[in-house]
Amino acid sequence: MKILVCISHVPDTTSKINFINGDTEFDTNGVQFVINPNDEFGLTRAVWFQEQQGANVTVVNVGGPDTEPTLRKALAIGANEAIRINANPTDGFFVAKQLADVIKQGQYDLVICGKESLDYNGGMVPGMIASLLGYNFVNSCIDVKVDGSSVKAIREIDGGKETISASLPLIIGGQKGLVEEKDLRIPNMRGIMTARTKALTVLEPIGANVNTKAVKFEKPAPKSAVKLVSADNLDELVSLLHNEAKVI
Repeated sequence: MKILVCISHVPDTTSKINFINGDTEFDTNGVQFVINPNDEFGLTRAVWFQEQQGANVTVVNVGGPDTEPTLRKALAIGANEAIRINANPTDGFFVAKQLADVIKQGQYDLVICGKESLDYNGGMVPGMIASLLGYNFVNSCIDVKVDGSSVKAIREIDGGKETISASLPLIIGGQKGLVEEKDLRIPNMRGIMTARTKALTVLEPIGANVNTKAVKFEKPAPKSAVKLVSADNLDELVSLLHNEAKVI
């Protein structure tokens, strides 16, 4: 089985986010980048298929040379090889077109994407890829088992879970549940050294329209001051809710 794991290169959640050039560009200075968490769950599951069923695991990313350390980390975790599509991933459709071409050329059986990336939270790329290729698609996937060409997947739905039968080739939009956080793998020294010798292929992008662009970024408003009211002083609490907060 050939598995392709799509990797997004995203800021660590502990990074301080700033914007430059009139709030039109993200300031990457001093920001630590990591594998998108939803993608890391998918990568760990793919490595499990590699160990249990002999699958070959490739990771792919749309991005510039600065994303290669993230791909090398994915190789150190256990992927067999990596592909970097040399383009700026500013538009979901553009990214989907690039990934769909790689999938088509590589004849992958199972494609694992995160259901959304941590930076833009668009959640559109996995479904777009499936539509472009005409592949089966399961979103919000929290479990997947493969037996030959048959697949049983479980996905989260409002108020519960849904079990789905499908067949390969298949694209999933994965999330926590494919593996648990405790099962995520930290690259060891052997993995890091081995990753240096694994193939990392750079491809030039195919022609595709860029249909959207970021016009301006804006940070959330800072939290306002908090007034503490004694639990014994209900009259003051009611007065503040009525006269200042104006919620009653």
